[in-house]
Amino acid sequence: MTASVPAPTSLFLEDITLGQEWRTGTHIVTAAQIAAFAELTRDHHPLHTDEAYCRSRGFPTVIAHGLFGLSLMEGLKTELRLYESTSIASLGWDKVRFRAPVLAGDELHLRMHFIAKRPSRNHDRGVVTEFLELVNARGEVVIDAEHVSLILARSAAA
Repeated sequence: MTASVPAPTSLFLEDITLGQEWRTGTHIVTAAQIAAFAELTRDHHPLHTDEAYCRSRGFPTVIAHGLFGLSLMEGLKTELRLYESTSIASLGWDKVRFRAPVLAGDELHLRMHFIAKRPSRNHDRGVVTEFLELVNARGEVVIDAEHVSLILARSAAA
């Protein structure tokens, strides 16, 4: 089952179905957003700031920082509102792979599915692992990664 952006909801650990898929709406990356990210992070490498330099390296325009794409993945995932009131913490990103460049002008969406879940030491919460793919309009996966979240178990709501 694949769901688009759902109504606000909060999944508890017990609600997580392994293999359940989600897809977000799209986001168009702009050169201005890439420039703002460069300013924020102080990473002004010419691949992110100089279109002529990018063309000399085989890219048609500036490319987004890898961490721009990873940050966008988190934001798009948050828009799904899967853990609106059940999220406790992000425990980290694993197996991050930058598969293709994200170009200014690219239209991106996120696909994700659950690959693991388990109770934590505190039985009022659990750990879920998501597999996420950032996909451009050409159907290319530009970034994939695993993300681990700590969320409430239903017993915490009792």
